[in-house]
Amino acid sequence: QVQLVESGGGLVQPGGSLRLSCAASRSIRAYAMGWYRQAPGKQRELVATISSSGSTNYADSVKGQFTISRDNAKNTVSLQMNNLKREDTAVYYCNANFGIVSYWGQGTQVTVSS
Repeated sequence: QVQLVESGGGLVQPGGSLRLSCAASRSIRAYAMGWYRQAPGKQRELVATISSSGSTNYADSVKGQFTISRDNAKNTVSLQMNNLKREDTAVYYCNANFGIVSYWGQGTQVTVSS
């Protein structure tokens, strides 16, 4: 069992930046980690993933804009979001995955508006 808690969300102007963090209750060394988001009225979608070895994958919509990273020593995963757009507005969720086992955080709201 891994508990995940996201933080760092908030209100930001278009073109601004935010850094989201995900803190895990135990070691995440063996887990693939990811960030997903869900906008109002839409289904949850993949934003970025990072494997246990550090390999990253991004949704086409955020390539070159977002960066996912992990710090296994601190049991944390981060998502650096730059040049934010209104379409990035969503609740962002942290995910930990190992085989068929998957854990989700509560989510943190990101609102991009002028």
